[in-house]
Amino acid sequence: NAEYMGIGATDSMAKHAGVIFLFDVDGTLTLPRQDALPNMLQFLRDLRQRVAIGVVGGSDFTKIKEQLGNDFLQNFDYVFTENGLQAYKDGELLASQSIQTALGETNLQRIINWSLHYIADLQIPVKRGTFVEYRAGMLNISPIGRNCSQAERDAFFAYDKIHGVREKMVTALQKEFADLNLKFSIGGQISMDVFPVGWDKTYCLRYVEQQYPTIHFFGDRTDVGGNDHEIYADPRTIGHKVVSPDDTMIQAQAVLDSLPQS
Repeated sequence: NAEYMGIGATDSMAKHAGVIFLFDVDGTLTLPRQDALPNMLQFLRDLRQRVAIGVVGGSDFTKIKEQLGNDFLQNFDYVFTENGLQAYKDGELLASQSIQTALGETNLQRIINWSLHYIADLQIPVKRGTFVEYRAGMLNISPIGRNCSQAERDAFFAYDKIHGVREKMVTALQKEFADLNLKFSIGGQISMDVFPVGWDKTYCLRYVEQQYPTIHFFGDRTDVGGNDHEIYADPRTIGHKVVSPDDTMIQAQAVLDSLPQS
């Protein structure tokens, strides 16, 4: 386990202009669904003395706050929750977008009603509740229901790998709603996300690309289908695939050390 020894920033070292480091949350700054460790929070504080830093998570504000701490808005130059649909700069709300505004209530209900009908006809080992969760940036649809236990969640995940429950549902959704230009993304163990095309993590880049010609992105789910893939592969970013929070610190330190001295 690599121990973070400190960036060694001194007062004489100026902050690099035109460079920002953007970080995914789960698996990058924290272990999945866990809180950030003190050494990571200290690393980020030190890093911010040298470059602008931002965080871009798929989760909502409350979940990211639980992981990064109550003062997290103050610890980053930019915070992008729900892939940047809620954007904060220097602790203040910069912009906000919602799927309800983008699609309209009629289309939203089309998707919700169709999904509930589809799930009602599914034969799977276990069903619980909360099959559709409305979030500002997406609909999250779960055939088993989000309030299942962890054991039921694990069992559904194993069942789904064999039977492709979510894959079949996504295919059916794509066919039914071809007119709406939506993306259907299978994520986590039990659900899929529905959102307009382009509302992946690249959405946040519109808020930083003018001021920061050099954007380094660090994320763990960078393979095709992972929710870091689009921003990792985007020509506006320099992507870094990480495997753990410790690896994030090592790679970010290496990138910092490679920046030209100002």
